[in-house]
Amino acid sequence: MREGQAKVLSERELSRVVNVVKKKAHAKRNVALLYCSFGLGLRAKEMAALKVKHVFGVDGDMLEEINLTGAMTKRSKQRHAYLTNPKVVGAIHDFITDRQKREGILFNLEAPLFKSQKGGSFSPNSLQQLFHRMYLDAKLQGASSHSGRRTFATTLIEKGVDIKAVSTLMGHSSIAMTAQYVEDNPVRLKQICTDLL
Repeated sequence: MREGQAKVLSERELSRVVNVVKKKAHAKRNVALLYCSFGLGLRAKEMAALKVKHVFGVDGDMLEEINLTGAMTKRSKQRHAYLTNPKVVGAIHDFITDRQKREGILFNLEAPLFKSQKGGSFSPNSLQQLFHRMYLDAKLQGASSHSGRRTFATTLIEKGVDIKAVSTLMGHSSIAMTAQYVEDNPVRLKQICTDLL
């Protein structure tokens, strides 16, 4: 991990956070937040800005993509996040089903997707603090709300996804910015050298 950057989590560490969160208050909401961070590469600001209408259509069905408008993103750069990963879709579905049972109503499409303990929208800062608490509870040092985003980029690159596609998914204006997010995996680097000749 580069100094000053959020920790990139291994699969085991992500599983640990999810398992710890499942035993705490607001478990389904917080698991959905983790999967939006790690499975979609969303920033805290973007998750805080999500409304029900960004994820669900008027028919109540989950959309296949989230249109992140310029008002929701850093540097006002519109991009799309794709709701196609079964773990992400499952976590959001579980959260929404639980929320509908508790609230006993169908959603107002303009309502915040993720509601704070007080019942309103999260601010980006309060969402960052929530991620910080989740990582503390899981005893993970160096992790922050940006860990999901960095892990998302690093995992895609390690799976062989081209950096241009990763840059587009991240909403970066250049692949140089995306390259700064990706953490080198020493095991992978050793294997590259082993397989060289």
